[in-house]
Amino acid sequence: MLDFIGTIVLVAAIIFSINALTGAMPIGTSQRIALSIGAGLWTGLAAALAGANLFLGTNPVGPPTIGTMIVLPLVATAVAASISPSVRAALLGMPMPFLIGLNVWRVAGGFFLLLAAEGRLAGPFPTSAGWGDIITGVLALPVAWLALRGQGRALVWTWNAFGMLDLVAALAFGIISANGSPLQIIHVGQGSEAVQLLPWSLIPTVLVPMYLIVHGIIFAKLAKVGQRAPGLKPGVALHI
Repeated sequence: MLDFIGTIVLVAAIIFSINALTGAMPIGTSQRIALSIGAGLWTGLAAALAGANLFLGTNPVGPPTIGTMIVLPLVATAVAASISPSVRAALLGMPMPFLIGLNVWRVAGGFFLLLAAEGRLAGPFPTSAGWGDIITGVLALPVAWLALRGQGRALVWTWNAFGMLDLVAALAFGIISANGSPLQIIHVGQGSEAVQLLPWSLIPTVLVPMYLIVHGIIFAKLAKVGQRAPGLKPGVALHI
């Protein structure tokens, strides 16, 4: 039953987030469609690889395969933004309150705690990932509201740093507690095995890269605000 509910929630989060992000970008309709199709194909690839058990730590190709699925979108986005002014403008053109509020979906991190209660996750990974995501998700809307009002720049920065560090810590704990992985350091129960299988594998391979990119954009926008702030009212600067 937990897998069934998790599938519905994760698929809904992915579909909503993809449509929301492409819709918020100041780009043409054809570009939105292309991005949506690309994101959908990437999600399908992640599901297919997981269905073939190619993410398992016990599989020799498991760690590099899941690692590639996590890192590739980050590298591709960073490279595209650095060499293409239009890509950079599209990413930075999304409103900051929207980017912050999108993280409300991370309250679904409670699933990590439920999986741990069922004995399907163990060690520090589910506790760190679960509570970190819940805190980030619960605070997303209040922080987004402050940003919408042009207030709380320091709070936005702190929240964004916490949200990004939560994802990095979750990835680190997941890697070092994956049973059979050459990088395993923590040996306890099932470790992070559940997130190597569907539907939970969609979290590290699709949602985590997506949210890391969002956090990166927020940091870039905050830096841009900092550069413009001397000549602007603080309440106006946060709206970019």
